[in-house]
Amino acid sequence: MLNALGVIVSGRLVQTDFQQITDSQFLINIPEADNVNHVVVFLTGTIPFPDGMAGAVYFSWPDPNAPPCWQLLGYISNTKPSAIFKISQLKKLDEMATNGPTNVFGTNLPISHIAQIGVSIEPEASLLQQTPATTTTDTYYQFGQKMIQNFFNFVSSFSVTQSQMVPNPSETFVPLSTVQTWFTNFERRLQQNPNFWKS
Repeated sequence: MLNALGVIVSGRLVQTDFQQITDSQFLINIPEADNVNHVVVFLTGTIPFPDGMAGAVYFSWPDPNAPPCWQLLGYISNTKPSAIFKISQLKKLDEMATNGPTNVFGTNLPISHIAQIGVSIEPEASLLQQTPATTTTDTYYQFGQKMIQNFFNFVSSFSVTQSQMVPNPSETFVPLSTVQTWFTNFERRLQQNPNFWKS
């Protein structure tokens, strides 16, 4: 599988120099990752995954005081042979995480001063059940909060008092208090259940 995997970092040459850790686990170094926003992980097409298997893609920021701690990015498979992953926010998530990152590649790896990508060949069915680090509930919650705050700020910027209103029969006016009530209710529902909008 060593020649079957590749990585692209924007503005750099393709990397295929994965190191085999176990029969089903492979690592590659990503130098100067602080300036990297996205990475592409792909199958080169030389060797497919075994039937029913896929490659879980993990990322680890360098920590000068500890062995690598891995965050799941997603997966690649024979039917999805490449994927683009955003890693620019993972450093912040790694610093905040208390139970997210794992030692999926073992605890006996040496301390790394370079970011790494790991690919672990696992049953595809189990990978479909896992949630990548980049799409946590906190991420949805933060997006929702920013979206409603932006909407409220936008609408508020057009507010006028009743004495400032110019009659215009073709315009529909919504009282700002109505938007404020919606904003408060939406934010409360988002805090109670960050995924309520999915239903």
